[in-house]
Amino acid sequence: MIIFKVGGGSAINWEGVVRGLAGVEEPYVVVPGANALRDRVSKALGRPARRVVSKSGYESVLTGREELETMMMTYAGLRNKSLVESLRAHGVNALGLCGIDGGIVSGKRNPGFRVCEEGRVRIERDLSGKPKQLNKPLLETLLGGGYRLVLSVPIADEEGRAMNTENDEIVALLARELKAQRVYQFIEAPGLLEDPRKPETLLKRITPEELTSWERVVEGRMKRKLHALGKLFQEGSPRVVISDGRAQDPLGDALRGGGTVIERRKDDAQR
Repeated sequence: MIIFKVGGGSAINWEGVVRGLAGVEEPYVVVPGANALRDRVSKALGRPARRVVSKSGYESVLTGREELETMMMTYAGLRNKSLVESLRAHGVNALGLCGIDGGIVSGKRNPGFRVCEEGRVRIERDLSGKPKQLNKPLLETLLGGGYRLVLSVPIADEEGRAMNTENDEIVALLARELKAQRVYQFIEAPGLLEDPRKPETLLKRITPEELTSWERVVEGRMKRKLHALGKLFQEGSPRVVISDGRAQDPLGDALRGGGTVIERRKDDAQR
């Protein structure tokens, strides 16, 4: 079982990603991003995304009802269905879903989070939360039927209503519940970098234990990503590869040793 997470930046080579996925014979789930598409549509609609940083340093996009509707248009709509279309054109039996379909991903709404702005702390509440459970029988039925799944936000809250969540959190839940052996993440960088401005500072291999120390020094979206990556190893030992989604052959590069590999040392994994 493989999980693929594809970043939603404007430079991602989606055609290259699809070509790679078309050659994968094992069952898999793809979790695609669409942040650049969402921002473009939001701006065109006159309601640009509102970004905030929590007191603990994690960056988020506030999700009101209008933002949630834009997300449905872009993540669950255009990005999801365009990817399904491309995969099927390459001979893949792809099926596109979002978390609220059949309650395939559900979770708990955030009660609120502390935001720091201009030296002041306030509580923000929005339509977002954490994924907590999967409709595992439905997922296993679809995967067992030969479908390759494209899974997007929004997910369902406690009342079955749509809410936003982080794709990295969905990936962690999928990997744990489906016991994924491998997780590939395609981003707009060569992998994890010691210095984001210098590609030559690529970290070729790190352990899960090192993620915490790196999380303390990085900023912005990468801080949240590293935090979620740590969850992949709480109840499993997958091989995680973070590599360049802008490459001509993103998956091929990752398989040939490109990017950053995160996995336990062999002696740790055998304990």
